[in-house]
Amino acid sequence: MRAIKDKTEVFETMPIRRAVGLQILPAIASQMIALIYNLADTYFVGLLNEPNQTAAITVVYSSFVMLTAVSNLFGVGGASALSRALGKKSPEDARNIASISIWGGILCSLIFSLLFLVFSRPVLVLCGATPEIYDIAFGYALWVVVIGGPGTILNNLLANLVRAEGSAAAASIGVSMGGILNILLDPFFVLPQFLHMGAVGAGIATALSNLAAAVFFLIWLAVKHKKTVVNLHPARLRHTARYLKVILSIGFPSAVQYALTVVAIAAQSSFVSRYSTEAVAALGIVKKLDQLPLYFSIGVSNGLLPLLAYNYSAGNQERRRGIFRLGCLISLGFSLCCLIIYELFAPNLSSLFIDDPVTIRYGADFLRRMVTAMPMMSVCYPMIIQFQAMGKFKESLVCSVIRKGVLDIPLLFLMNGFLGLYGCMWVQPIVDSISLITAGIFYRRLKKAENI
Repeated sequence: MRAIKDKTEVFETMPIRRAVGLQILPAIASQMIALIYNLADTYFVGLLNEPNQTAAITVVYSSFVMLTAVSNLFGVGGASALSRALGKKSPEDARNIASISIWGGILCSLIFSLLFLVFSRPVLVLCGATPEIYDIAFGYALWVVVIGGPGTILNNLLANLVRAEGSAAAASIGVSMGGILNILLDPFFVLPQFLHMGAVGAGIATALSNLAAAVFFLIWLAVKHKKTVVNLHPARLRHTARYLKVILSIGFPSAVQYALTVVAIAAQSSFVSRYSTEAVAALGIVKKLDQLPLYFSIGVSNGLLPLLAYNYSAGNQERRRGIFRLGCLISLGFSLCCLIIYELFAPNLSSLFIDDPVTIRYGADFLRRMVTAMPMMSVCYPMIIQFQAMGKFKESLVCSVIRKGVLDIPLLFLMNGFLGLYGCMWVQPIVDSISLITAGIFYRRLKKAENI
């Protein structure tokens, strides 16, 4: 493949299929690595056969997801604003946006880590930390959220900004490097053959790997400082008042969606816990399995965002529509493949995680219901990303909160009342269908109003 001499070629003149491939393939690869390393801590700690250690990681997971919400506040918002500035041929605006986004992310990460440290006990207890596992959970959270939180947030934030100017491969390398390092460090810190630090060791491995990824991006920016608009110059913070609203108006819906995801997952788990331990275990297994098409769609969407934002801002709506259609087809195609495989082999897939026949039966039944949401989800994510790329705050926010938070809990009460346990499994397909319909209505209105 010939070298790309000018990054604008990817955005403006390169054939759509090649441009989309160059942007989304690295983004998908980094998401797949992220998926594997999200499971790494649980896997290696699980090898110890100590339920308290595994439970401690589960308790902290919600707080770890909140780190992504904080990073998206400036990462997704900054990426969209940066790409739109480049589409308007305003590199100085892009540099200002990048600097404000990075320093805003750093400040928020420090505040979040400090607040968690102060309120760690009530937060962990609320998330399910019993007296038996609290000390282990706090030790894990101290490394993952407090010490490692800024590194995790900066890693994700910089990856979004670097990808936004067309350097998708560099973004993928940074994120993937952190994930691979985490997988390599986990056994060294966790297992009895080495340091035998259990869940706390897994936290140290995660913190170090995310810090290493953040350092990689900072070194990359230093080396490429003459060729990239992504920078950390504090002097550009004097323009904060001009750009902050633009950044946060797009980053806020994305952050809210991740934050509400935590609430939705907790609510569903609470309803299922009323039935049996096996049902709760089965739900956990299904949540792991449905991460594959979810992370794939997120990867596609992350890769599309810079292309969509740039061409929307540049006024090239025909190219933007072509990019969006191709991205949706790729995301939908993969989700349909997963749907077929999951429906056909649900018991086999559930048995990969556990040998208990009751849990496997629950897992198969849950999976066959919940995966029907995948096709809607696979199109809904690119739709929301397109609104973010276009700078549409209202549309992005409404679709995001519909997907997670606003409808989930009322529907859980309703479906649980009518259909019991299995009714809870139909909530996500219903929510994703409503969100997709809403997104379609919004997009049609925008096409008429703006002739896009």
